[in-house]
Amino acid sequence: MLKIGTLSLTSGCILAPMAGISDLPFRLINRSFGCKFAFAEMISARSLVYKSRKTARMMATVASDRPVGVQLLGNDPEIIKAAVETLDDYNFDILDFNAACPVAKVTSRGEGAALLNEPRKLQGLLRIMVKHSRVPVTLKIRAGWDENSLNARDVALYSEDAGVAALTVHGRTRAQGYSGCANYNIIRQVKEALSVPVVASGDALTPQLVKRMFDETGCDGVAIARGALGNPWIFGQTAEFLEKGTTPPGPAVEDLVETMISHLDLCRDFYGEQLGNMIFRKFFLWYTRGIRDVKTLRKRAVRSEATAEMTAIIRGLLSLSQVPEHEEGIAC
Repeated sequence: MLKIGTLSLTSGCILAPMAGISDLPFRLINRSFGCKFAFAEMISARSLVYKSRKTARMMATVASDRPVGVQLLGNDPEIIKAAVETLDDYNFDILDFNAACPVAKVTSRGEGAALLNEPRKLQGLLRIMVKHSRVPVTLKIRAGWDENSLNARDVALYSEDAGVAALTVHGRTRAQGYSGCANYNIIRQVKEALSVPVVASGDALTPQLVKRMFDETGCDGVAIARGALGNPWIFGQTAEFLEKGTTPPGPAVEDLVETMISHLDLCRDFYGEQLGNMIFRKFFLWYTRGIRDVKTLRKRAVRSEATAEMTAIIRGLLSLSQVPEHEEGIAC
């Protein structure tokens, strides 16, 4: 059980927001395999205020996609306030603020992880959100800007004082990006300093690594990101491993094919024939990691133009005997 403000979740494993990935079809396919809470893609506060058509589509949800969280990116107090007010027109359950994105085009604007260098400014932005939001406000941060400024604990205390209902800590610095290993000690320090729930992030690639994160950090929840790419089974497998200590076998090739086609159909229904097929191409690559002799099918998939063609390519996996072995992860 993970309680964030007034929201009670039956699982501490949540689907993290991933730019260009965490759309409605992706969330729905993961929910069908046991994901209880998911975040939509990170949203620019400015784009939301100026009513970008793309942003509106990124905010789309349905009844089966609840509870769901929205994550904002920005650094301008007035824009943040206006964005929170704009969100009154949308159905969601948690409002998260991003102070973790390491991408240069984001940090160069003073957004994302750049706010780790301005904890007082970040605190002010969070106070605005807490004051004007109708749902619990949470925050995502990193361990620090680099190894010389591991200030996650101090930033977390500022955010708790601002009124956030929970905090997610990615155990890498901005300088690391997504390389190297997550720092479990930093996450533990944050957990020990706060009274609100702490969700750990980084290297949650397998049920075993999720359990290790819980055990070594004392966190209240774990955010699963890369571990869910082409692998929605991770949620059910993790639940079983945490409860019983056993991990069910991965999907048979028939189950893999059925799941991929379901995901493709969701993409087509949401985006339309051409765009939906194009968006699914990257997911084909993730679903087929670890399958021997899949190279030819992959080449066809990334050039396919229609969902009927993509469906035929997916069914071609039935002629291959090996099912994917998803990333084991490295114990750092």
